[in-house]
Amino acid sequence: MSSLFTVSPSPHVRSAMTTRKIMFLVVIALVPAIVAATIVFGPRALLLVVFCAVFSALTELVCQKLMKKEVTISDGSAILTGVLLALNLPATLPLWEAAIGCIFAIAVVKQLFGGLGCNFANPAITGRVFLLLSFASDMTTWVKPFYYRDSTVLEMFSSNRGIDAIDAVTGATPLVTRDASLLNLFLGNVGGSLGETSALALLIGAAFLLVLGLISWHTPVAYLGGLAVLELIYTLATGGEMTDVLYALLSGGVILGAFFMATDYVTTPMTKKGKLVFGLGCAVLTFVIREFANMPEGCSFSILLMNLLTPYIDRFTVSKPLGAKPAERKAKDNG
Repeated sequence: MSSLFTVSPSPHVRSAMTTRKIMFLVVIALVPAIVAATIVFGPRALLLVVFCAVFSALTELVCQKLMKKEVTISDGSAILTGVLLALNLPATLPLWEAAIGCIFAIAVVKQLFGGLGCNFANPAITGRVFLLLSFASDMTTWVKPFYYRDSTVLEMFSSNRGIDAIDAVTGATPLVTRDASLLNLFLGNVGGSLGETSALALLIGAAFLLVLGLISWHTPVAYLGGLAVLELIYTLATGGEMTDVLYALLSGGVILGAFFMATDYVTTPMTKKGKLVFGLGCAVLTFVIREFANMPEGCSFSILLMNLLTPYIDRFTVSKPLGAKPAERKAKDNG
């Protein structure tokens, strides 16, 4: 008689979507942003992305070899970390500084805490913050769009230390100058980090992830929507223009952060309510840092701070089993 049931340990519902597939699909979603960065900032932007991806993978390989752990660079997580870190960097950042950021992101933030799934914060964002605090000058020097057009091949691949006419070539981001048009912000014809210039390219990648179901809408909508409401209130209170709200959303790294950083599986809440709380928290912190701190951008710091609060958000938003008793009532019944 044939058995009608198959007895096996959990999980009983399996998916063909593996960690490796997820990581490389996210990399594919970032391709439009990489292409846009290469068009705007030249071949050195592509060099920086490839360098960070390869160096991050090599760092993970060395760490796992030294720790005598299973080598898992084929899962693509280190490559994705490198790509995301590169998209948070200026196009002309020296490669040795980018390498330090990769080492910190992979070796310290990821591997020292147990590897994939055990890190307390997003490695790429932490690497970016570490570089910003360590090399503030280089991390806040941005070349103007299409600066490379009249450059030699050697100059195209030079770091900012190789550019003599700094005043003629570099410029502040739109968040500082606030003189870019909304169209330029949307298309990416502005200065800034590689992945925060073209909102169009980022939204194409975000739509790809949403359609595939790799990310949910909760955190991005809460983040961007919350920031828009706060900027609207601030604009009305200070007598600003209504376009300031769109300007706040299209400039800086909020779109990159909302769809590609704040949706990290490991360092963000698991529940839908938790994701909404996380996004709103990022919005509040980003708004406060932008408007009241001594720095124009607060996306990275806000996501990093909310990463630290993720365990508490999960604790207070976790679903309670049907019929479960509160701890106080259970203690009373047992007493």
